[in-house]
Amino acid sequence: MSSPGTGAISPICLLAGGLGTRLGAAAAGRPKALVEVAGEPFTFHVLRLLRAAGATRVVYCVGHLGAQIEKTVGHRREGLDIAYSYDGPGLDGTLGALRRARPLLGERFLYLYADTYLRIDYAAAEAAWQRSGLSALMTVLRNENRWGPSNARFDGTRVTAYDKTNPSAEMTYIDYGLGGLSGAALDAAAPGERDLAVLHSVLAGSGELCGFEATERFYEIGSPAALAETDAFLTALSAGGVP
Repeated sequence: MSSPGTGAISPICLLAGGLGTRLGAAAAGRPKALVEVAGEPFTFHVLRLLRAAGATRVVYCVGHLGAQIEKTVGHRREGLDIAYSYDGPGLDGTLGALRRARPLLGERFLYLYADTYLRIDYAAAEAAWQRSGLSALMTVLRNENRWGPSNARFDGTRVTAYDKTNPSAEMTYIDYGLGGLSGAALDAAAPGERDLAVLHSVLAGSGELCGFEATERFYEIGSPAALAETDAFLTALSAGGVP
């Protein structure tokens, strides 16, 4: 595992508005972030990871059953200050949710999906982004279709192409899940656009998407199989069985 950074990092947005339909009974009546994994709500594991990485402030973007997250997590946990941004009437989509949360996040922030557990050096990723002078960050993992279809082309410094819908053969990397956006980047897509993937494509095409390569695989709870695998991993991690 990459060593966590020791300094404070920018506010982190957790995108937690998904419906969790693929999880079936495991998510019945509760949001994915609160599904039990290794004996406690999954989001508690994520918050500890983020605090160890140097986070001090987290903003949840919530929609489906979001009030349950606020009630369970509260506004202070694991040494983190925590705030909430709720979808408007109807679902905002991933990009819409980030735009709505902008007043809580400031002009520069990191984000990830609340159903993912990402072992990466968050501080190093942000530092690389800052050095680049670019308006956005995407972390990537060399994938070659191992963890699903590869969707990004990475030249070692920038993500030069991104297409989640129709990826091309030269795309050997996959979006790892941790990203960063500035206010300028948020405004790069059309005002009514709701899909973060579209913004990624626009930023890659304009040369504004800094890339940072992850080396550890990601874990997530988006499906029953992934949930079982992540539960086994975090159970072993809690017992000291994972380096």
